[in-house]
Amino acid sequence: MIKENQKYLNRLLVLLDVVSIIMSFLISWYIRFESGLIKVGIGHLSFKEYIVPVLTVIPIYLSIYSFLNLYTIRRFKNVYEEFLNILISNMLGLFILATMLFLIKQVHYSRYLLLIFTFNTIIITTIERGFIRAFLRIIRKKGYNLKHSLIVGCSELTVEFLKRIERNKHWGYSVEGILDDNRNLGYKVKGINIIGKIYDLERYLEGHYIDEVIITLSIKEYEKLKWVIGICEKMGVRTQIIPDYYKYIPARPYVEEIEGLPIINIRHVPLDNIFNKTIKRLLDLVVSVVAIILFSPIMIIISVIIKLTSSGPIIFKQERVGLNRKIFNMYKFRSMRVQKKEEEKIQWTTKDDPRKTKFGSFIRKTSMDELPQLFNVIKGDMSIIGPRPERPYFVDKFKEEIPKYMIKHQVRPGITGWAQVNGLRGDTSITKRIEYDLYYIENWSIWFDIKILCLTVFKGFINKNAY
Repeated sequence: MIKENQKYLNRLLVLLDVVSIIMSFLISWYIRFESGLIKVGIGHLSFKEYIVPVLTVIPIYLSIYSFLNLYTIRRFKNVYEEFLNILISNMLGLFILATMLFLIKQVHYSRYLLLIFTFNTIIITTIERGFIRAFLRIIRKKGYNLKHSLIVGCSELTVEFLKRIERNKHWGYSVEGILDDNRNLGYKVKGINIIGKIYDLERYLEGHYIDEVIITLSIKEYEKLKWVIGICEKMGVRTQIIPDYYKYIPARPYVEEIEGLPIINIRHVPLDNIFNKTIKRLLDLVVSVVAIILFSPIMIIISVIIKLTSSGPIIFKQERVGLNRKIFNMYKFRSMRVQKKEEEKIQWTTKDDPRKTKFGSFIRKTSMDELPQLFNVIKGDMSIIGPRPERPYFVDKFKEEIPKYMIKHQVRPGITGWAQVNGLRGDTSITKRIEYDLYYIENWSIWFDIKILCLTVFKGFINKNAY
């Protein structure tokens, strides 16, 4: 039944996408040629000459949508991931449409129309998918389009799974019962009854319609796993396993394969991917060069004031731990009096630190002392966005005291980061900061970097904890 529903929903999505593309073109045509918002020249192409190429590429658009999983119905699909796929699909579609117009030598096709059409298609398709998502949530909450599930095993995993589906009724799970060898019939787990023993699985699947079996066996009972999977495959029922070792690994492990042998990587780091790494590095170079040009007058003024108000060098260099635990010199505008090397290595900055100069307090509060780190970015020591680097002394200290602290060194450190834009700067919880850093590392995307950059501009420079 679920498969039938998904088949019909896929057909509906394809139809709606076709309508969205045509509607986007019609709106774009009106804006370009009929609204009066854009000047119309004499002798432009006819409506037919404009719409025919668009109708021709609709199957290509649908193919791209399919390739980027926009017709894969997932109950837990991430909204941002879906929007990103819509954006990429339409940019590819624009490229193909423009290439086709070039090949057929249709040089008079309006560039404005192409850009408006692409923008409209992205917006309308996103709205369409939003309505579909909202509609499915509503009908699932009312008991339709449900996924009928049977749980095998009664453990902590079972409780955690049931808690989540209770909180998220829009996922549309209907749990028919639990099979377990260690609980009596009728025993309830989060309102769901124990309805039999594990050996009753085949009999139950024969007499009831079940979309999938969720296996939540404890690690002590994993010898039963092969038998349970065998029965499910014999009956043609989909099987999902919630592994008992999930509590020891992060939420997003991923599986690689070596000649058919699966290997579970316990942490998903998107920046291990060479394409992602290259895109991030290019963004770093572009942003840092533009920022250096924009802020160069401010940096010159700061340099002059530092030189006039206190003795010592303008730029302060300090050893920090970076990517793959390598030591590098991080640059800052000097905001304190010159100290002994041993002092600066181990002394933490405090709110009313007597070592700070008057001008130093100002540039630290406004984060302008961090501007020279743009040159660290160009050198490759740092990134614009990433976990903040720490001094070797504190790294050695924290790695013993804070679980998972060293994982932050799997990516380049940043001038700003997810922890910093959430107020975790200065004398704030290191443990909480690491939680935010790990979230960033495991959920990196180019859009996440752009979001952090925007938050930094609007609220990240001046912070009560920056001292």
